[in-house]
Amino acid sequence: MNKNLQMVYTYHNDTKHSQHRYARSLGYLDWANQPNPYRTYSNTKKTQLPLSFENKTLEYSQIFNQKKEDILSAPLCIEAISQFFQFSLGLAAIKEHGEQSWALRCNASSGNLQPSEAYIVSNDIQGIENGLHHYSPQEHELELLSSADEKLSLPTDSFLVCLSSIVWREAWKYGERSWRYTQLDCGHALKALEISALILGWEIKIINTKDSELQNLIGFNQVSRYVPEERELPDMLIKVSLANKLNNDLINIQDVRASLEEFFEGKANQLSHNWHKWDILEKIEDATLSDDLDIKKYTNDKYETNPYRETSFLAKDIVLKRRSAQIMNKDDCTITKKEFETIIASVKSNNSAIHLVIFVHSVEGIESGLYILVRNSKHRTQLQDLFKENFLWQKVDTEAGELYRLETGDFKAISKAISCSQDIASHGAFTLGMLAEFTNQIEKYGASKYKQLYWDCGAIGQQLYLETTSLQLSATGIGCFLDDILHDIIGLKTNHFQSLYHFTVGRGLIDNRLSTKLPYKNLDN
Repeated sequence: MNKNLQMVYTYHNDTKHSQHRYARSLGYLDWANQPNPYRTYSNTKKTQLPLSFENKTLEYSQIFNQKKEDILSAPLCIEAISQFFQFSLGLAAIKEHGEQSWALRCNASSGNLQPSEAYIVSNDIQGIENGLHHYSPQEHELELLSSADEKLSLPTDSFLVCLSSIVWREAWKYGERSWRYTQLDCGHALKALEISALILGWEIKIINTKDSELQNLIGFNQVSRYVPEERELPDMLIKVSLANKLNNDLINIQDVRASLEEFFEGKANQLSHNWHKWDILEKIEDATLSDDLDIKKYTNDKYETNPYRETSFLAKDIVLKRRSAQIMNKDDCTITKKEFETIIASVKSNNSAIHLVIFVHSVEGIESGLYILVRNSKHRTQLQDLFKENFLWQKVDTEAGELYRLETGDFKAISKAISCSQDIASHGAFTLGMLAEFTNQIEKYGASKYKQLYWDCGAIGQQLYLETTSLQLSATGIGCFLDDILHDIIGLKTNHFQSLYHFTVGRGLIDNRLSTKLPYKNLDN
């Protein structure tokens, strides 16, 4: 076994939570060194983006159901780019309590610590200079890091977006387990971008790139521009294009880089005054970097048509109203079978490495108990062999996917225990764990596949957030869970499958002590 694969297994096992110990962290919050959630670059040209609150959008269900030939794509211009970023990675609301205030964003984030950053390579976009820009969500503006010369060539009617991550933002609070949450947040951001693109009649495609070339493209290897303790690494390169236009995916990263300046403008701001070093985080970051294009290619999960989705609210309103519930209403937790099916059908797939182990607490027409949504029928036999022998494997009559009842009963107490004794896991309508095919995926596709599995789980989480919001229900991602307790419940004794992310759905209680305001009140447009 090569050292990178060994590091993946070591990190995964060492950062599991258990009944006897949690993964290592400081054990307290060092408030004096809480990282700034906003990356900025000094001495750069700023392009203010016009706000999109008043823009008209399709109704939420419509963005998923259009035939490609019927899609009306927004042209590439500053107004459309503004909406693309605002309704994906931008600020959704400002919360206030007394003299304190904090921002919520459209993309979900563990602890609202926001480790994800975004960069755009623009070419022939009306109102935006050709070149490499950083998206700054705090001011909703682009920061020009490098102009491009006339040699810059991208496929027609398209642009590039790079998602990157700063693990330190999560490590400040969560210690060694923070790398997991950082990758989940990358998945949240990816799905947020995909949904925002759909609203505009655009589509996204992930471009297979060497990590070293992507670091060079965005300038992360220009070490004098960054604080070394606040390492920022690229995650993926995304091509965004008009959905009704034919163009190729041939993008030569070296040629794109050659069209930019040799040394970029702007120095990254320092996020904290002091740092606590977690050696294992840098090791897992290094282990999951890859330049081997033959095995690392990543294709994000594609979901099937949801037969239950009905007309609800405008797509922009769903995106802007997405929240992470803090407390579920245990006295009003029941949802209908139709609502349950609508939610799980929103991530229906038959070609995924991620399956959903579901604890149904209170759903009309569905018996309480333990279920699994198999999202790749090729894995079903293996899952049956690995799970407990006495499980029922009764197929549920539904169009939401391959849903099986494994065991009936009240699993509220178990759900709470698995989720680090958090009531939110037992006070909702249902809770689920995202179970990933693990060993085979990593052995076949290399160590970089480890973070890609988390990206898939994060994307599922973001979609579940939006779907529950469309039904006026509430949801919350759960990163704190006792990994092997879930595995014990279903009978797993090997690493063939591993739980990577948990999630709960119900009716959230509103904290009336907090007020909510629209963001960007400081902007004129």
